[in-house]
This record gives sequence, C-alpha cells and structure tokens, in this order.
Amino acid sequence: MSDQERQERLVRGPVPGEPMESDAERRRRRALFLRELTEARELRARVQPRRARAARMRRQMRMRTFRW
Repeated sequence: MSDQERQERLVRGPVPGEPMESDAERRRRRALFLRELTEARELRARVQPRRARAARMRRQMRMRTFRW
C-alpha cells in the first residue's frame, strides 16, 4: 500500500468488509508520524531560531514550576 493510499484511507475511514489494520501497521504509522513531527519541529527551530529559543525557554520554565 502506497503512502497516498494510506492517506486516502485515513481520510475516508475504514471500509466495510475490509480487514482492520494490524497492531504492527498501526505502530509503523505512528512511528512514521512521530519521526515526521520531530523533523518538522527541528526544521521550524532552524528556520525561526528566535521563536524556537523562546519556546524552549518557556518549556524549561514550565518544567521548573513542577520541580520540588
């Protein structure tokens, strides 16, 4: 199944009579999604370094709020 077919299937949802996807396929799709998400965040950090730095600082401050 190509990436295009997978995308179309996700948009239209499951088709009656078509077998459900396996756990392995779901995990593979999730891993791909997480890799692409990480890649997008890294790209954004390179393209907008000031915003990325500000976001990183805000995240650090939020984490410090919960430490004892």
